[in-house]
Amino acid sequence: MTAGPGPGDAAGRPRPEERGPLAGVRVLDLTRILAGPFATAKLADMGATVWKVERPDGGDDTRAWGPPFHAGVSTYFLAVNRGKRSLALDLKRGDAVLERLVRAADVVVENFRPGTLEKLGWTWARLQAVNPRAVLCSISGYGQVGRDRDRPSYDVIAQGEQGPQDLTGDPDGPPTKFGLSIADLTAGQLAVEGILLALLRRERTGRGDRVDVALADGLLALLTYQAQMWLSCGQAPRRLGNAHPSIVPYQAFRARDGWLNVGVGNEALWATFCRALGRPDWATRPGWATNRERVERREEVVAAVAEVLAGEDVAAWLERLGAAGVPAGPIRGVPEALTLAREDARGMVTDVPHEGLGDVPMVGNPVKLESLGLDPAYGPAPRLGEHTDEVLAAAGLAPDEVAALRAAGVVA
Repeated sequence: MTAGPGPGDAAGRPRPEERGPLAGVRVLDLTRILAGPFATAKLADMGATVWKVERPDGGDDTRAWGPPFHAGVSTYFLAVNRGKRSLALDLKRGDAVLERLVRAADVVVENFRPGTLEKLGWTWARLQAVNPRAVLCSISGYGQVGRDRDRPSYDVIAQGEQGPQDLTGDPDGPPTKFGLSIADLTAGQLAVEGILLALLRRERTGRGDRVDVALADGLLALLTYQAQMWLSCGQAPRRLGNAHPSIVPYQAFRARDGWLNVGVGNEALWATFCRALGRPDWATRPGWATNRERVERREEVVAAVAEVLAGEDVAAWLERLGAAGVPAGPIRGVPEALTLAREDARGMVTDVPHEGLGDVPMVGNPVKLESLGLDPAYGPAPRLGEHTDEVLAAAGLAPDEVAALRAAGVVA
C-alpha cells in the first residue's frame, strides 16, 4: 500500500485534510473527556475539519488530567484530540456565535447529559431550522430517550450495568472492569459509524439526521454470542478468566518462562495442535475429539494441555506452533506491544509534529486507506483557543466582530 503524490509533511506523508475522504466536511465538536473526542479525532484522521469548542477557563476537562504529562501537556488529552482546531467559547454567552458555527457546519457532535443542549437553547428543531443539512450526533450514558435518560454515567458504571464487568475476571474472583475504557471507546466508534451513515443519507435526501449513541447500548451490543446464549437457551454466561465459553482450548496458558495464548477453533486445528504437543492420540481420544465434547470436559482438557505447555519456554512453543500453523501468540505488556508496533511498517505508532512539544509519538488510525497510505501525517492536538480567530473567520465572522467578542470575554 502506497501513498500517492501530495503536499504532505516534510517526510512526504499526505495530510488527511488534503486528501482524506472527509476533506471539506466541517465538524462542530462540543464534546469533552473521551467518547466524543475519540470520535471526532477519528473524523479528523480521515480529513474532516474539526472545530473543538472549549471553555475559556481551562478547556476540555482532560487538559488537567494527569500525571503523566508530555512536556506539561496531558497525555490523556493528546491521545484523543489530534488534528483539531480549538475555539475557546463561553457557550452560555455565545449563542449568536454558536448559531453561526452551526450554520457553517456539516456535523455537530455533543456529549452533554441529555437535556443540557436544550437548556442552552438548542433543540433538534432549532438546529434543523438553522441548518437543515446538519447532522447532530449526541453521545450519552443511556441515550436521549428511555428509562435512565437523566441519570449520570461513566464508563465503569456502564461496564457494571450492562454485563461486561460480570463476565470479566477469574471464575472465583470478583467482577473486573476492562483494562480499557471500553464503554467510552465503543461509543466513540459507534458515533463515527452513525455520523458516516447520516452523511451518506444526506447525500441522497439533502437533509441531516440525528444520531443517538448510548454507552449502555454499545456495551449491550458487544455481548453478541454471550447474549444469545441467554436469549435463546436461558443459559447465563459466566466468568471464565481467559477462557472462551464455546471453544476449547482457546485461552492463555503458562509456559515455563511466561504466558502465551492459544486458539484452536476447529477440529483440523485440534489434530494439528495435538501433534505439535507430542500427543497425537488426543485428537481421537473419546470425549475430546470434537469441540462440543471438549467444552463439556473443559476442566480435564485444559488441565492436560496446561501440563504439557508448562514444560517448555514461550519462544519454543511459539516456534513449534507457528510452524504447524496453530494460532498462538505471547502475552505482551503495553510497552513491548508499542515498541514492536513502532518497528513495523503499518504506521500504528507514528510521530506527530507539535509546536512546542516537538515530535509526539502517537498510536495511528487502524483504518488504512490506499489514498492516504499506511502512515499519513496527522495534525497535532491544539492548544486551548489556538484557532479561535481561524474558526470564527471560517464561520463568517468579520475581524471587528471577533475583536468585540474577545473584548467581552465571550471568546478567548
